[in-house]
Amino acid sequence: MNNEPTYFMKEALVEAKKAALIGEVPIGAVVVHDGQIIGRGHNLREHANEAGAHAEMIAITEANHVLGSWRLLDCDLYVTVEPCPMCSGALINSQIKRVYFGARNPKAGTVRSLYQLVEDERFNHQVEVVEGVMAEEAAAEMKQFFQAARKRRKAKKDLPNQQ
Repeated sequence: MNNEPTYFMKEALVEAKKAALIGEVPIGAVVVHDGQIIGRGHNLREHANEAGAHAEMIAITEANHVLGSWRLLDCDLYVTVEPCPMCSGALINSQIKRVYFGARNPKAGTVRSLYQLVEDERFNHQVEVVEGVMAEEAAAEMKQFFQAARKRRKAKKDLPNQQ
């Protein structure tokens, strides 16, 4: 049993690396209950051809099955990158207690960057937020992935037309 945020964020980073290895955007997540990981996920959107196959959604679903409940009241979610609107909604709807995230997501983040959805008191549930846990490592994983993707696109574009 471990309650150190860096321990669990390292586990989320392991999930992010799994996503990167298969060409998915490297975001990973784990759900923790009583110091134990009960849900893991990494992005699978491209492989599953499902818009909802985000790391957070997969980890939350697994945790729901482990606990036998849609409510995750005493659970924390650790995710490498700030959640998007869909995932923030899932945090609220599953009644997660706390979300820890690494890097901000200035284009789609709705925990801090664009909106503060999970703390909005107009919803029936609010989620505590801890940001910046291993942010440099999470941001580096994303940067490396997108640099490699740009390099692949450029190389493909530079190939002579094959007829």
